Amino acid sequence: MNEHAAKTGKRKERRRLVWRPGLSAKLLFLTIVFVMLAEVLVFVPSVSNFRHQWLVDRLAAAEIAALAAEAAPNGEVPMSLRDELLMNAGVLAVLLRRPNARKLVLNMTAPRVIDATYDLRTRSWPMMIAETMALYFQSDDRVIRVIGDPGMADGDTMMVVMEEGPLRAAVIRYSLDILGLSILISVITGTLVYLALIWLLVRPMMRLTRNIVNFRDDPESPSSIIRPSNRKDEIGQAEHTLAAMEHELANTLGQKRRLAALGLGVSKVNHDLRNMLSSAQLLSDRLGAVEDPTVQRVLPKLLASLERAIRLCARTLDYGQAEEAAPERERLALRPLVVEIGESLGLPRAGTVDWSIDVPDDLEVDADRDQLFRVLSNLAKNALQAIETANGGTGAGKGANKGAISVRAWRDGESSVIELADTGPGVSERAAAHLFQPFQSVARKGGAGLGLAIAAELVQAHGGSIELTGNEGGATFQVAIPDYVAGGKAGRRAA
Repeated sequence: MNEHAAKTGKRKERRRLVWRPGLSAKLLFLTIVFVMLAEVLVFVPSVSNFRHQWLVDRLAAAEIAALAAEAAPNGEVPMSLRDELLMNAGVLAVLLRRPNARKLVLNMTAPRVIDATYDLRTRSWPMMIAETMALYFQSDDRVIRVIGDPGMADGDTMMVVMEEGPLRAAVIRYSLDILGLSILISVITGTLVYLALIWLLVRPMMRLTRNIVNFRDDPESPSSIIRPSNRKDEIGQAEHTLAAMEHELANTLGQKRRLAALGLGVSKVNHDLRNMLSSAQLLSDRLGAVEDPTVQRVLPKLLASLERAIRLCARTLDYGQAEEAAPERERLALRPLVVEIGESLGLPRAGTVDWSIDVPDDLEVDADRDQLFRVLSNLAKNALQAIETANGGTGAGKGANKGAISVRAWRDGESSVIELADTGPGVSERAAAHLFQPFQSVARKGGAGLGLAIAAELVQAHGGSIELTGNEGGATFQVAIPDYVAGGKAGRRAA
């Protein structure tokens, strides 16, 4: 095992020692390559033009030699003068062709075999480039014939014979000069472009990369969140977007950590709490033998509350899972359920909170009774706590304003709509932005902030909706529960 771990460690170490070019090195290399490519596109036409101009200069020099030869007495040119004129012109022979005659002005000493002929009057750019490129691969002992317009008179044609070696040597020297200049320009331009891109792009990208790596290592540390610069371009937008994303992710991770801690704490007390509730249920069963009318009236509701608490305790960790249990839907009368919620919260409270119910006796809702009880109970409890917070406590107190909570319900097509309104201070702007998210307490300080989140999850499980429809003079929440058939949601009716 130790030997295998050692080999694995060596392989990882070798992978770390392998050098890989970073973004900066790749950018410098590509910049130089692209600049060199641009120089090559300029280099080929430039060398071709140099060759053409060099041949034109030879024709011009031959023209001067021809004029000097024609000026000789009787047109006879001494051999010494002929050789000197040919050497100065850099040619072996000069032939002047006129419309009515052809005259060999200066002849070579010994005949030479001509390897190629170039007519400068008909050469196009593609032909010139091809001939120039072929020149690099030719030998130095070739003899060529060059034809051009001397410019002496209309219709005259100048033809010279020359060795190609000097032309090839001149083209190679010029090519080397251009190549050196191109390399120098490429390096200077590439370096300047590289430094500009490093400053404008690479360094900000490296900063973003380092921040992402640091945030990955410690996402909950405030120091890991990037501080955006003052740039207004795309990099600045990326920094602001990344900062907002990291803030949101850090808050989400904090909520997850709090939720995990809450689940751990609940799991520790869940077993003992269920035993206590079971004992309370057994003791409550004994109250059935008491003949007191008040006890007999309250006992069924107490037992129902205990049974509901035991079932809820058994599923107390459901919120930490992916979703609540699927609702077991049934047709139930809504008004008795609302009355029971008011009684469980001690509503109405004389002198403090009024409790009004505007629900038709025959209105039925297609829902899970326990889950709908939890939804409306959470909404009513939040409304009650908001009113008490506005009054400075649970009692009315001197100078306190009396609050009110009202529940209305009606049918809207194939849905049941329930509206719960209060006269409290309403929902703050900050809380409204995260209204149905967990741990966003709305009603009072110290609240867990889970009531509305649980209510929203239970309503969505019924295929319904919950929303804040009013926030002036108190908060108004509206819950819509579609019928099972109309909603088409998965659910099992109670038998």
